[in-house]
Amino acid sequence: MFKLKISIVIPIHNEGDFIKTLVARIAQYVKEEYEILFVYDSPEEVSLPIILEIRRTDSRIRAILNSIGRGPATAIRTGIENSRGEVVVICMADGSDDVKSIPDLFGLVERGIVVACASRYMPGGRQIGAPWLKSKLSRIAGLMLYWLARIGTKDSTNSFKAYKREFLLQTQIESTEGFEIGLELVAKAKRQKLPIAEIPTIWIERSFGSSNFKLFQWLPKYLYWFFYAFGIGARR
Repeated sequence: MFKLKISIVIPIHNEGDFIKTLVARIAQYVKEEYEILFVYDSPEEVSLPIILEIRRTDSRIRAILNSIGRGPATAIRTGIENSRGEVVVICMADGSDDVKSIPDLFGLVERGIVVACASRYMPGGRQIGAPWLKSKLSRIAGLMLYWLARIGTKDSTNSFKAYKREFLLQTQIESTEGFEIGLELVAKAKRQKLPIAEIPTIWIERSFGSSNFKLFQWLPKYLYWFFYAFGIGARR
């Protein structure tokens, strides 16, 4: 048995004081035993002193240096490898994801779901303030995968998901750069015929700083895993 129920993996890049708000919101809504792993790329990360300050009074907080490479994909992989919970939740640090949904995502995995997705595109879900092109491409891809590939979520591209730990340990993660890692894991669960489910969420574009999402740089990687979900490409 795992000592912790939930590991919340959060890649960070110069998030600043909002980290305090995020930690407080997680503590407010998540009542199961949990840890939060903030994963950073560089010792010069400006959020690091804030995280270490919080950790002095909350041992559930951990700061992990990304030892694989740079960028969100390797940060998420580093967090997964260092996590100790039976369920691993991937969450963003900028407040766009509604952490109030974490208990419901955890509940789905406890009931046998392998990948539990927070969905912006199912009834009850919304996406507020996202760039038009990014939003349209994400919505179209998600609905195509849902209706044509029969994936159990209308929002495969959203990073905000909970995973059964055994699935992560048994799956070779290949993403090396961007947030396409969430789509990769959904596609691989689909190819393995594992259960995927969703709950509605309201996603809000960050209100401070600038987004680290690089649409055109990462689009080819998203397309690769999009087609992989349809059975195109070698099964890995």
